[in-house]
Amino acid sequence: MAQRILIVDDVADIADMLSSYFRRQGYETMTAYDGAGALRLAARQPDMILLDVNLPDMDGFDVCRRIREGVSCPILFLTARIEDSDKIQGFAVGGDDYVVKPFSLEELNARVAAHLRREERHAGRMEVRFDEDLMINYSDRTVTFRGETLSFAKKEFDIIEFLSQHVGQVFDKERIYERVWGYDSEGDSAVIAEHIRRIRMKLAKAGAKPYIETVWGVGYKWVR
Repeated sequence: MAQRILIVDDVADIADMLSSYFRRQGYETMTAYDGAGALRLAARQPDMILLDVNLPDMDGFDVCRRIREGVSCPILFLTARIEDSDKIQGFAVGGDDYVVKPFSLEELNARVAAHLRREERHAGRMEVRFDEDLMINYSDRTVTFRGETLSFAKKEFDIIEFLSQHVGQVFDKERIYERVWGYDSEGDSAVIAEHIRRIRMKLAKAGAKPYIETVWGVGYKWVR
């Protein structure tokens, strides 16, 4: 069965062009031209969402936040914004990636394919217990502490997954960004730091130790 992409852009020509392009790549597509339409079509559980940040009826970040209440597929923002503050906001509400306009269709297609492959790999992972209190289920993408399920955004879990599979190994922010987001990028240290701050905050709220240790001047590592 073909994977389904929801394309959301208020410029009909762009949305329709992207829809036509991805159909030629073998995907099924759905198109929406505003936030309300995006929320309605997201209920059909697409495999991937391409979401414009600037929509006529509501902010794309708000649309993403509301979609995340019931949809776990990758969400890729299409935007002219590229400030670190915008990236942090987008990732905080559940976005997975950014593509800056204008973009090449080949790059966008590569990003989409990479995210979908990553989702397929996640489906076969197993449950791992790190100590008597913490358990990570890579298949269900859940973290439990003393029997309580903790809520992590998609990229927060991806960071937990990556670091916890390399216990004791130190990774700098750029390496984490590359492995979790799937491509090389510069200047995104603030994004990684913010995600790790949120992970630690949620672990601490549950009464757990941080598990992610800062190696000053180098990066981060997962500790038992």
